[in-house]
Amino acid sequence: MANFDATAHAQSVWKETLEYLSRLHSAWVRQWFGDLTPIELAGGILTVRCTTAIQQQYLVGKCREIFNESVQSVTGNLVTVNFITGANAGAGLARFGDSYDEVILSPDYVFENFVQGPCNRLAYAASQAVAEKPGRAYNPLFIHGGCGLGKTHLLQAICQDILRRNPDSRILYLSCDTFINHFIDCLQDGEASEFRHRYRHLDVLVIDDIHFLTRRERTQEEFFHTFNTLFQANKQIILSSDAPPNEIPDLEDRLVSRFNSGLVARVDKPCYETRIAIVAKKAKLRGISLPDDVIQYIARRVESNTRELEGAITKIQGYAMLNAGKYDMDVARSALGDIVPPSERIVTIQQIIDAVIRFFNVRLSDLQSKKRHKSIALPRQVCMYIARTRTRYSLEEIGGYFGGRDHTTVMHAIRTITEYRSTDTQFAAQLERIESTLLPMQAQSA
Repeated sequence: MANFDATAHAQSVWKETLEYLSRLHSAWVRQWFGDLTPIELAGGILTVRCTTAIQQQYLVGKCREIFNESVQSVTGNLVTVNFITGANAGAGLARFGDSYDEVILSPDYVFENFVQGPCNRLAYAASQAVAEKPGRAYNPLFIHGGCGLGKTHLLQAICQDILRRNPDSRILYLSCDTFINHFIDCLQDGEASEFRHRYRHLDVLVIDDIHFLTRRERTQEEFFHTFNTLFQANKQIILSSDAPPNEIPDLEDRLVSRFNSGLVARVDKPCYETRIAIVAKKAKLRGISLPDDVIQYIARRVESNTRELEGAITKIQGYAMLNAGKYDMDVARSALGDIVPPSERIVTIQQIIDAVIRFFNVRLSDLQSKKRHKSIALPRQVCMYIARTRTRYSLEEIGGYFGGRDHTTVMHAIRTITEYRSTDTQFAAQLERIESTLLPMQAQSA
């Protein structure tokens, strides 16, 4: 009877803790919290069992403080939450210890929660193939694209799926910055052999933001040999970057060649239909139900990436808490009224010219000259294209900024860049990079 009462008390406190989280820290709440099981509350410790080791590591690494604050507020006592698990899924993840930042896998980042669309279909299919047959499907797998487009989600989903299939897999998942710092520290401490042993005796090596290897000759040399050792042993290598291999500046040709030897998959900005699916999925993960019109409103207002879509949901959650938990269009408009979609942003032609000059390393006088060499003509056409899509100037006015060219020249430039953008993925990525640097001077009314 005493054990029953203790368990019932733990369950009651846990229920109140989750309710407190939902009221005051809604952005932290996840649907899978419902799978967590309170065991007992004794000695100032509330023990909670997780379903997987991934959940436990995430809760301990990311959520411990917020749970401790919540349970202390609920009980009025100095109580802490202890997350335990009997599962071994995740045991294969290699650890550095306290000296380095560890990449903690998120239970949210699994394949089931990834929204597939035209923008990421190849990367998604390749990631699933690699998870099913590591070292045999696509090796290396190189995923590139802008910030917040789902690269990290796919990398973590691969790791979690491999561990689900084979819990003893030796996986090392880290940022490129951590790899660099670890290498430098091992050199300084005379532990190069220990470094090589750690990195060359793995089943899977996953490195996020590999473009940070740029201009680090000695680290590139070390990574080159690490890559070769793993590759020759049929061990899986997975990399992500904000640019394709041949666009990473100051990256050695031999690394570019090896990165390109596997599958290079690009992720793009999600289209409207994909954004709708992403918002619905992210809301469900947080345990909230958004009306269809609110979901569509978010997808229209936020066009850039998944991370900003999540931020919009968080803002709406906050406003909803101030409105008795109501999720309707009034709350959504209040929360997102200051967000202007990129398609509605207005920039000046001078901003466009400055951005293009920086990217292509050309001079303003060249853009306005009669020169027709491709190294000058292409940047000039890019200026005209962006000016047409991001300003309200007429074709004649745009032509006037570039040496008094007539409207037919501007129309030709727009057609040329439109065709390049639709047929050349590398050029499309470059154009997106230029456009992403443009800041609005003013915005149309919401």
